[in-house]
Amino acid sequence: MPLPASRPADRYSPLYFLASLGAGGLAASFFMFLMFWVPHPGQSVPVFEDLARALATGGPALQALVVTSALAIAVLAYQNLRLLVWNIAQYRRFKASPAWSTFTSGNAETQRLALPLALAMSVNVSFVLGMVFVPGLWGVVEFLFPLALIAFGLIGALALVQIGAFLGRVMTRAGSFDMAQHNSFAQILPAFALSMVAVGFAAPAAMSGVPLTAGISLIGLTFFGMAALLYTLLAAIIGFNAILQHGTAREAAPTLVVVVPILTVLGITFLRQNHGMTHSFDAEIAAVETLIFLSRLLAVQVLVLMLGLMVLARLDYWRDFVFGPRESAGAYALVCPGVALSVMLHFWLNDGLVGAGLIDRFSVGYWAISALAVAVQLGTLGFTFYLNRRHFGRSRAAGRVPAE
Repeated sequence: MPLPASRPADRYSPLYFLASLGAGGLAASFFMFLMFWVPHPGQSVPVFEDLARALATGGPALQALVVTSALAIAVLAYQNLRLLVWNIAQYRRFKASPAWSTFTSGNAETQRLALPLALAMSVNVSFVLGMVFVPGLWGVVEFLFPLALIAFGLIGALALVQIGAFLGRVMTRAGSFDMAQHNSFAQILPAFALSMVAVGFAAPAAMSGVPLTAGISLIGLTFFGMAALLYTLLAAIIGFNAILQHGTAREAAPTLVVVVPILTVLGITFLRQNHGMTHSFDAEIAAVETLIFLSRLLAVQVLVLMLGLMVLARLDYWRDFVFGPRESAGAYALVCPGVALSVMLHFWLNDGLVGAGLIDRFSVGYWAISALAVAVQLGTLGFTFYLNRRHFGRSRAAGRVPAE
């Protein structure tokens, strides 16, 4: 007699934290509309009062934009927090199961870093919710920044402890890391977590009017940003070497494009750093420098996406693990590049092209590039809903392949 069917998500993997992460990233992507298209004089980001003013005095298009963005942010933030709570409960059960010992003795142990990664994203999403829905937030924001720094400091400490446990094991116990099974960029997940902590640290640097708060923020973002860059470089080199020897692991193939969101997150981190240096410490940074910086990041992202999508196609990943009979929590790693590319296009356009005077704001060229960013975003949104139905919807008979 056949066993009862179950949802893929019932066969838990810490990679399901990426479902929470993706929802949070999409919520932040809708905030880009408000940030770049809604006037917000007096502060670097739009807040509730700016949105209320737009609804009261703006035209129908602006009003529709504000309402649609706010609703999307609310729905996706709810998904982000709901999936975070679900994952934490499942993760605790997983730690108490016999499978935990096997999990923490192999290459897959770094999947634990999906926890601090998702936590950091949820803190960022909470700030987005506050800016959009809480009246008077800007009046008390200087009191909130130290709390944010403490929160990201604790999350960063958790990430470092988990990384230390993994590196301590593989660097002191011969044979505890299987290079033949490292034929992907799966080991780059810790760098993603560190970069998310860095961008959280960077927010007070860009927005605080208190030099001490901005200074602590700059130091924190520099530490975690450099740690993320170093870990990305080392993990990518080792992973690429294993790929050349053994080919790309099929189920882990989506990790090839995780570099894309890391670059977007670090790009925003260093943009905030530059803003903080200019705003609080009178540094001078030319607009063309920002354009070149963002253009370089975007170029690398496009090249990585071209390579990654080619490999995914040749491995028939889409046919088997996304639209076919096999299930993999790692498919959620494909949400992150879409969100990241959309957000990067907004920053490249507004802080890069418009900032350097190459394109006029709200010109035909401006809306053409914006349309591309929106198309990528909406495509990613639809893909996310599809994955959620597939993994968290009604029971499926299809089996899930264990993570490689």
